[in-house]
Amino acid sequence: MTSVDGPAVPPQPPTPSAVPAATAPGAALAHGAAPPPGWPAGALPAGTVPPYPVVEPDRLTRFVMRLYDRSPRWAVPLAALGCVAAGIAYTLISDPTRSAPDAAPSCLLKLTTGLDCPGCGGTRALWYVVHGDLPAAARHHFLFVFALPFLAYLFVAWAGQQAFGWRLPELRISSKVIGGFLAAWLAFSVLRNLPWAPFTSLYV
Repeated sequence: MTSVDGPAVPPQPPTPSAVPAATAPGAALAHGAAPPPGWPAGALPAGTVPPYPVVEPDRLTRFVMRLYDRSPRWAVPLAALGCVAAGIAYTLISDPTRSAPDAAPSCLLKLTTGLDCPGCGGTRALWYVVHGDLPAAARHHFLFVFALPFLAYLFVAWAGQQAFGWRLPELRISSKVIGGFLAAWLAFSVLRNLPWAPFTSLYV
């Protein structure tokens, strides 16, 4: 007699959802398994090893993030603009073109060694830029005057996109250009301290 039952069905492998999560230290997560406790869902791709547990942010970080999420999108550009305005206001009030070389606050390197640091003359250059005297500004810090239009455009493009959604043409600055500018700044910082003509004209 033949059995009314059908042919025996071989056992099926467990589905991915039935595979338990690997919780042992250094064990990889199985496909479709939930991550170990402390890991948010979807934080790790399948088959990866959790390198370290998730650290909960402290109260200050949570406060800053809540403040950032709830503030209007123009608040951050406005705060940055306020910092720039405060720096310009300090330059106009202090008038660094008439203050003594050792007047406070002074460059510590110049005060102790008499040498110009890489930023010496920048405040005076800003003062002359605000007053429209570009030759005098370049005389005190040529590289600052050269970089100022690029920095101003980057700020306007960033602030306009953050506050108003503007999409100005992107200014692409490669790492080679940045490296070349830093190398030129280093060379300028060395040459301006050489005690021979014509380098003595760069001393401020």
